[in-house]
Amino acid sequence: MNPDVLADLVRDVARDVLSRRGLDVGALPEDVGVERPRNPEHGDYATNVALRTAKKAGVPPRDLAGWLAEEIATRPGVAGAEIAGPGFINLRLAADAQGALVGEILGAGDTYGTGDEYADRTVNLEFVSANPTGPLHLGHTRWAAVGDALGRVLSARGAKVTREYYFNDAGGQITRFVESLVAAARGEPTPENGYGGAYIGDIASQVVAAEPGALELPDAERDEVFRRVGVGLMFDEIKRALHAFGTDFDVWFHEKSLHDSGAVQTAVQRLKDSGNLYPADGAWWLRSTDEGDDKDRPVIKSDGNPAYIAGDLAYYLDKRARGFDLCIYMLGADHHGYIARLRAAAVAFGDPADTVEVLIGQMVNLFRDGHPVRMSKRAGTAVSMDDLVEAVGVDAARYTLIRSSVDSTLDIDLDLIGRRTNDNPVFYVQYAHARLASLIRNAAGADVTPGEEFGLLEHPREGDLIRTLGEFPEVVRAAAELREPHRVARFLESLAAAYHKFYDACRVLPMGDENVTDLHRARLSLCMAAARVLANGLGLLGVSAPERM
Repeated sequence: MNPDVLADLVRDVARDVLSRRGLDVGALPEDVGVERPRNPEHGDYATNVALRTAKKAGVPPRDLAGWLAEEIATRPGVAGAEIAGPGFINLRLAADAQGALVGEILGAGDTYGTGDEYADRTVNLEFVSANPTGPLHLGHTRWAAVGDALGRVLSARGAKVTREYYFNDAGGQITRFVESLVAAARGEPTPENGYGGAYIGDIASQVVAAEPGALELPDAERDEVFRRVGVGLMFDEIKRALHAFGTDFDVWFHEKSLHDSGAVQTAVQRLKDSGNLYPADGAWWLRSTDEGDDKDRPVIKSDGNPAYIAGDLAYYLDKRARGFDLCIYMLGADHHGYIARLRAAAVAFGDPADTVEVLIGQMVNLFRDGHPVRMSKRAGTAVSMDDLVEAVGVDAARYTLIRSSVDSTLDIDLDLIGRRTNDNPVFYVQYAHARLASLIRNAAGADVTPGEEFGLLEHPREGDLIRTLGEFPEVVRAAAELREPHRVARFLESLAAAYHKFYDACRVLPMGDENVTDLHRARLSLCMAAARVLANGLGLLGVSAPERM
């Protein structure tokens, strides 16, 4: 019996009890739930349904709790139900009912933890979207890890997710990038406000090698060659780094295409025609203050040229035309103002504001020996994705970047995440899986096969491990709903802890000439279920589940 089944049982009992006593069944809350109490002595699960229902039903909470507990205790799979405090109900499950979850997990395999509540959602998930003017830095790397994990979590709960990278290949930053390449190719200093770092010289040399006469061309033609070839090389470098990091995209969208195709002009004209832009001071403005922006934003400037937000409007319209009913933008800490602007764009085109969701990620800081790690020889200004991966590996980098909420600044201790010890969270979780894999191999060598006598799993550590496994689907559901994949990582750490405690208290394989019993077989099944859930969870994070360490 998993938590969802138990919650359904409690709801059904409550509905029956209220009905039989002539009380308002409508007083019952929709989300009747059960939770694991902090103190295991209080039971396997607890529910506060009586406290939440009693006032509306017009009865004292402890009276209602008593009626419910008495009835719940008679249901199959329930070993006991007791009233606690002002009206809580503590529940204990029969070992066989609780242990049946092990068989459920093994039967579900890699689908355990999945759901279908987002089956009707088509999601455009845009993340990273770094300008093609330099290597990906730590902020981009955090989004690459978190965004990919969020896509996996949403997909696991039924959503049709398209991962999209928006290349800002139009505008002033590209002009400065080209000027920097030309200066490097000529052996001149980096222009003011230009881009430095060894990578600029590398790309400039590659442009000259590909187009030997580029520097002798007229300025406009020369710059176009350096733009076309140089930006292309930077694109390729970004794609290579992301792929090596385990993050791939379904769509690589180029901002320049919106301007070249006339999509920007079309979007602006549509908003003018609908009255959702207003003229003032020679410019055209979007009423973004209606969605909480600190001021309205110009879409067409007084000189007649489109402002940056004009491209955002066309891009949003393009996403909707491609059939996406939810557009998630994952942006850096300096983009907080985009929340209101993008929601205002949705409303201006006649969509609900919540068609757009903007997630803002905070900065990442690296430390070694207690001192900040700041510089990258190649990038010249910041630690890059490649620097981090080279230092600690893909798994450690991804897991560490995902396991904390993106709402908070993340400080990473390079010494810690490089250690192969239990104080390193990624090692702790992966070691639990490797330990399980080793046990399963040893069981096969000792002719111990998995069994289904789950009623024998009565040890407190067995029960704790089973109940922890039962939480996984709800963790994944909440991670998808709240857009917080870090919940999966934190759950895996609690699961690894529960398994290590179980392993220390409960012998799985027989010793010496000891006969194989049904308890050994049931415990092996429990271990296989734990291994499956660890692998499923790590897979949602894009982190490997090693068989050996």
